[in-house]
Amino acid sequence: MPRNQLRLDITRCEPFAGGLSFGSTGPYERLSGTVHFAIDPAEPGLPFVCDLDLAPRTADGRVEFSATLDIVKPVELTRGNRRVLYEFSNRGNRAAITTFNYGRGTDMTKPGYAGDGFLMDLGYTVIWSGWQGDLIDRGENVVARVPFALRDGKPLRGKIRQEFSTIAPGILSMGVSAGAERGEDVQPYPVLDPSTATLTLREHEAEPRVALDRTEWEFARAEMRDGQLVVNPSNVDLYIHAGFKPGWIYELIYETEGSRLTGLGFLGVRDLMSFFRYGVQGNPLAGHVDKMYATGVSLSGRVIREYVYEGWNQDADGRRIFDGVHTHTGSGRLLHNIRFPQVGRYPRQHEEHQWPAEYYPFTFATIPDPFSDKRDGLWKRPATDPLVIHTHTEGDYWVRHVSLTHTDCRDGSDVELPENTRMYHLTGTPHMARPVDDPIWIGQVSANDMSAAPYRRAALVLLDRWATDGVAPPLSLLPRAAERTLVQPGDALARYPQIPGLNLPKDASRLPRHDYGPEFDTHGIISEFPPKPVADLEYPIRVPQVDGDGNTLAGLRYPDVEVPLGTYNGWSLRKKGYAEGDQFWNTGCFVPFARTRAERLANGDPRPSIEERYPSHEAYVEAVRATCEARVAEGLMLQSDADRFVQTARERNPLDPSTSPGPLIRVLVGPGG
Repeated sequence: MPRNQLRLDITRCEPFAGGLSFGSTGPYERLSGTVHFAIDPAEPGLPFVCDLDLAPRTADGRVEFSATLDIVKPVELTRGNRRVLYEFSNRGNRAAITTFNYGRGTDMTKPGYAGDGFLMDLGYTVIWSGWQGDLIDRGENVVARVPFALRDGKPLRGKIRQEFSTIAPGILSMGVSAGAERGEDVQPYPVLDPSTATLTLREHEAEPRVALDRTEWEFARAEMRDGQLVVNPSNVDLYIHAGFKPGWIYELIYETEGSRLTGLGFLGVRDLMSFFRYGVQGNPLAGHVDKMYATGVSLSGRVIREYVYEGWNQDADGRRIFDGVHTHTGSGRLLHNIRFPQVGRYPRQHEEHQWPAEYYPFTFATIPDPFSDKRDGLWKRPATDPLVIHTHTEGDYWVRHVSLTHTDCRDGSDVELPENTRMYHLTGTPHMARPVDDPIWIGQVSANDMSAAPYRRAALVLLDRWATDGVAPPLSLLPRAAERTLVQPGDALARYPQIPGLNLPKDASRLPRHDYGPEFDTHGIISEFPPKPVADLEYPIRVPQVDGDGNTLAGLRYPDVEVPLGTYNGWSLRKKGYAEGDQFWNTGCFVPFARTRAERLANGDPRPSIEERYPSHEAYVEAVRATCEARVAEGLMLQSDADRFVQTARERNPLDPSTSPGPLIRVLVGPGG
């Protein structure tokens, strides 16, 4: 018997969505509280947990930690579908229900949170638990509470690197961990000796670092109060006397202490979900779980890839936990199971390019690394590897190196995906969809706010059918090098239409190999600050080829691309004053067609106008309907979403000057990374 112990402490039970009843499933309830773990660090075959040998122990030799627990389940489990959907939380947030259901808000007691009831009508139990151990516990977020590594009873000391790049003017000070996206929710690493810290500045990532004179900054919190500058010394805040320059990259390197054992988070997920699936005594789901699926977006999509790669999808008895996973936009790995982890960091074209969160291996299949003697793949345990349906976006090619997930990292050629894998490129969609009226928007043209929710709803249905009945989903839909629909960035840019007033990227985000120090691969210890790019060693990045409108040729084409009203780009360039010309976060942009031929000719736009494409509103609606019918027949769209697309097309006449062209299904806010 494993010595691992697990205890649930359910402190709240309340009706979900105001007690609404969903189809044949009936009403739902929410159970929330804490799960407590006491694990055996000497468990045979335990996957690597960085610095586990330095974890504090109880008298009987166990390591203790705890995590948030949240369950949304049918009140009568016998009326559910005997399936669990576990969402790996993205930076402590809960998004599965609102994403899949088109729900609104964060209050689970409100009917609006349940949206159209998609998951509930199907009978799913939805679970979140804390896995991310570097978050500040706000009481409402999903966190793991893990111990510090100790040596001789004292916290570990070491060097750490932080990066800051704000888009708001007038920022005087930032928390030392606030450079990470949503870093205000991350536990800060304190500065031990200010005199040894270094700070550099550069506008663009590839430019040389320029040291900022020590008289121009200090460790303090600064703010204006009633017109007066108030400065308080702080070992967790960085104060720039002249204020942070918007868009510029500041890099801070300093000595710190206190490394959390964040690798324990995956162990907790493994044991908790194994308990829900196979446990009896004290299990609120006992006897009512036939299938278990995991899902995640962006960061939490990468989490799933890392979780399976490290070997956590089999429990201590060797049993599979998740039958299938649906990852969306999570194309890399994770800066998680290392010393002094910074879990949310990840490389983009402008920011954080040198963090090892997109690191070999990249593909589900085993492919040799051209720069080492490694031969590895993400899915390598056939007995317990889950089925996977992975979706990614236009922006993931330009900003997040996603081509490496389905190409050979030696030469950019196509890779044959394993039979248990499906990958769909969602043409036209951005990685991070921002609303068109977003007050923080610093892109040069309008935001691309196309929603990926319809694709994801269809993917979940396909995944369940695959895991339950053995009915494989449609074949992967990807741009391919062999078909010349996946090309080098310069080839796609050369074919892009010359739209007046629209600037193009200089290149896609590149991925050189970096040296993180001799103990990084073996012990998770970074010792090079900053990490050094290895000369002439760079992984080949490819992007989709475009048509005459600038829209992608190959992939899963939904109505907005098949029946377009403009060009949907996965990239969006920053405007002047914010590192002009660099990529703005993970966002995309939208460039509408001219409404009329006369307008197009007057503007010099080479793309046919809306009226030249669609002679009437009804013709446009019928074209949308035909596309939807084809996707439904393929199983790549649900009929309810087809109806939603067609209804929206009917309500928005693109030939009417009062109608603003754009995606038929939009988002209010999107994921990060």
